[in-house]
Amino acid sequence: MELGQVGQEENPLVTLANKHGLKNTPDNSSSVLTYDETGYNDYQDLLNTFSDVKDVAYRDAGQMLLDNIQDNNARTGFAMAGWNPPQNDMKAQAVEWWNWDCECAASPDASSFIFGVAAENLTFNQFGENNHMVVDPRGYSTIIEREASTFLHKEVQDRRLWLNTQVTGIEYSKKGVKITNSDGSCVSAAYAICTFSLGVLQNDVVQFHPALPKWKQTAIQKFSMGTYTKIFLQFDEAFWPTDTQFFLYASPTTRGYYPIFQSLSKDGFMPESNILFVTVVEEQAYRVERQSNEQTKDEVLAVLREMFPDKQIPEPTAFIYPRWNNEPWAYGSYSNWPVGTTLEMHQNLRANVDRLWFAGEATSAPYFGFLHGAWFEGLEAGEQIAAMLQDKCSNTHDEAICGDRTHYDVLHGTTPIDAYTIINGWSVNSTDL
Repeated sequence: MELGQVGQEENPLVTLANKHGLKNTPDNSSSVLTYDETGYNDYQDLLNTFSDVKDVAYRDAGQMLLDNIQDNNARTGFAMAGWNPPQNDMKAQAVEWWNWDCECAASPDASSFIFGVAAENLTFNQFGENNHMVVDPRGYSTIIEREASTFLHKEVQDRRLWLNTQVTGIEYSKKGVKITNSDGSCVSAAYAICTFSLGVLQNDVVQFHPALPKWKQTAIQKFSMGTYTKIFLQFDEAFWPTDTQFFLYASPTTRGYYPIFQSLSKDGFMPESNILFVTVVEEQAYRVERQSNEQTKDEVLAVLREMFPDKQIPEPTAFIYPRWNNEPWAYGSYSNWPVGTTLEMHQNLRANVDRLWFAGEATSAPYFGFLHGAWFEGLEAGEQIAAMLQDKCSNTHDEAICGDRTHYDVLHGTTPIDAYTIINGWSVNSTDL
């Protein structure tokens, strides 16, 4: 798992990691070697070119937001900044994948240019440019467990926390909320905060009574849920350069096919562990989820044997990867902002319905896709509800926020019906539609 690192401000997750002594270490994206199906092949020049183009593109995206320019997908944004490689330039496709897909778990074609760039810029400019990887044997959950122990009873199971409990129904109104679980138990409260992943909401795992309003359902289905899958292999010994963190592979036929390997057998991580992992996202992640571990292992080993043709690469001693879309509490890894989707549509995703509120990384406009986005959203929702219970306004962002969150029953487009004319290339009668 990864944490944003310290920049101008300290990421609240870094604060918690330090508070609870969670062992973590920064990655170094400049420590990378490049490969293709013939073995080592130096295309660092493409990495440098994309880095320069990315700087231009990201400035353009920020200016588009400030000037209220219509959104593009990230593919268009990169092309306008000077990056427009042929589809069959697989080295350029690998470079692009590492710089965009690997962060967003979605392609540039499917991603909002303005909001995708904003989330990355705000996170890394505000909190620092590095990702820190948790290498603590206790796991990332240590943050949650240790923080919870500061207010939950330790000696007995605290009745405020229900573990291994599946929510199946939520009944909400202007008077309160009732939660029903699969074992028949229920909980009633004046307010509730729904922090299900976007994937859970999209898959209708929980029944809402009454059904969520159309504006809410539309927003839920409008945003996309990415899948980010790390596939871990452990060997008796390392056959890769252990002084390097990343190994970028350009498949000759398929974009995003086992494209980036990272070594954990390195100082600061898990030295001499002989662990290597490869990351896939989106369609390739769905594909490996559908097939057996054995099939996936054979494919990964075939790629490694292309990358290191002079090495005798054995079977791994351990092999494992998650299947996020099969997890009924997740149905994916984290959200992505689709092209052309407005801030108002996102507000409908985060807006409450009566006394049922929503929070999580997906409801964070500036930090979607990041854990600190979930942190800030949960904090804000909790403070707003606490204030409402006292008939007060909250002051989360140094601005008084009172009552329900804003939502939009109807969101209109940018083109009025009287613009559908021959002047704009519309040569048919719109009433015939």
